[in-house]
Amino acid sequence: MKGIQPQPITLHDVAEAREAREILQWFTREKQWINDIHQQLCRIPAPTFLESQRAEWFAAQMRSCGLNARIDRAGNVLATQDAASEGPFVAVTAHLDTVLAPRTKDDIGVSPDGKFFGPGVSDNGAGLAALLAIAKAIQSVPGADFSNLLFVANVAEEGEGNLNGMRALCKNEMADKIRSFLVLDGATTDHITSQALGSRRFEVVFTGPGGHSWSDYGTANPVHALARAVTLFAETRIPPTPRSSINVGVIEGGSSINAIPAQARAKVDIRSERNDRMDDLVMALNASVDRAQEVENSRALTGKVTGKIKEIGSRPAARLPENAPILAYIRTVDSHLGIRSHIECASTDANIPLSLGIPAISIGAGGQGGGAHTPQEWFSPEGRDLGLKRIFLTLCLLLNENA
Repeated sequence: MKGIQPQPITLHDVAEAREAREILQWFTREKQWINDIHQQLCRIPAPTFLESQRAEWFAAQMRSCGLNARIDRAGNVLATQDAASEGPFVAVTAHLDTVLAPRTKDDIGVSPDGKFFGPGVSDNGAGLAALLAIAKAIQSVPGADFSNLLFVANVAEEGEGNLNGMRALCKNEMADKIRSFLVLDGATTDHITSQALGSRRFEVVFTGPGGHSWSDYGTANPVHALARAVTLFAETRIPPTPRSSINVGVIEGGSSINAIPAQARAKVDIRSERNDRMDDLVMALNASVDRAQEVENSRALTGKVTGKIKEIGSRPAARLPENAPILAYIRTVDSHLGIRSHIECASTDANIPLSLGIPAISIGAGGQGGGAHTPQEWFSPEGRDLGLKRIFLTLCLLLNENA
């Protein structure tokens, strides 16, 4: 890291440098500011595909910290200390979008015991608040040079957003300048996501002529075909390794109990630690749909159903090498701070850089959280400063590597 210690550098060198000590102290001293900004950002609705209002607010906050901030074509907020910096960059990122959104500002609040409550307060209010805290802290220390640090608040991480914000970032004009990613997602500091859990998502649609349940009895029925396809697919044998899963999360179709529907659809989620196993499960889904179509049409007295499968999302599986420097850095920092963490496999924004061979890990931003993706989501800021120190020290080591 420029401005703190010349190479070679150790974590002790970083942590004991004057600028670093001031920044680390800032995280503890400014707890109230961090809590306040956290609540403000969570009160701005940002459901997937509708993050623009929060993005504009976030960019303005970055500018108020003294950073140069802009919004790219995908809707991501990008900010640097020096607009003229050519990199190479270390990117620290957090996603803007939430699964659920507050309907009013009162949906986000603080309980008597100090816990935040409301949609997105942990996932990913914690990560976004950490981005702002890091930005504010480094700008509070005159002469601290973090010109090669790239802050990113990205869109479209959740659900059918399909990691499109991160995909765009890894393809735009800055892509070749980013050497590593530190992804902030959620709260707790007990995990390091270094293995990307892959997922592929599909919409299965059966269509037919439709009709009256009595006078058109015997007409091929899309709901019957879809139900059969789901049953066949659910019976797919899944070996214990690599870990994989299948889920039918949505089923829709029909308009009335006494009408043969003209259409029925389902949304299917396939996940695995390996891409080839996902390919096998996709083949099983296709076979189930083909078989269901065949059986329904063979039983029908009139009309036919047609089954189609459309892919609506794909997150590649990938794994960070065990000897990757970024893993050594985070483990060194955890040892220094007394944090006990474990390696895990999960689906995060880190999937994209990992699949492209760019070093990346995803970690929590500090504090405690729970109830993600539900109306009962909560976040406790107790111990948040430890998470912020973890992020900062890891970034220092990454920046020094790329200096």
